[in-house]
Amino acid sequence: MSAPQLVVQQPIASQGMIVNPKNSLNKPDINGEGREWSYDLLDCNNGGTFCKAWWLPCIVYGSNTGRLSYLERNSSPDPDHGGVCSCNCCLYNCCGAVFQITNRAHIRDRYGIKGDFCTDCLASCFCTPCALTQEEAEIDLEEKALIRQQVELSQKA
Repeated sequence: MSAPQLVVQQPIASQGMIVNPKNSLNKPDINGEGREWSYDLLDCNNGGTFCKAWWLPCIVYGSNTGRLSYLERNSSPDPDHGGVCSCNCCLYNCCGAVFQITNRAHIRDRYGIKGDFCTDCLASCFCTPCALTQEEAEIDLEEKALIRQQVELSQKA
């Protein structure tokens, strides 16, 4: 008698499957503590965002908070992509680390990502461009998943 096969990875969504927009890569929950980030902290997969976050972190922070706020209010992507400069951008210039840590925790909570205040603080204070890029990627994945769902629904209609 053979031992049962242990499944260690969630299946990847195929066309026609409904994907959770807040976890469009289907990252598994780890022992009820939450899932991993969709991209590693040092996986600066978006060179444009990383460069902008390196030189003008206030702009990326403002865009991320604007897009996140719009998603929460409307359940759809922000057509202005967070705007260019907002009051969030100006606030970031006053005491960015505090706002960055708070926003990172909010993003973790929204997307069910494991972590705590300490990891948010370390990433936000010592790896700001990478943290902002990682946060932007989570928001971007949700927006893309919502757009795909809207397109699929309109094609079925």
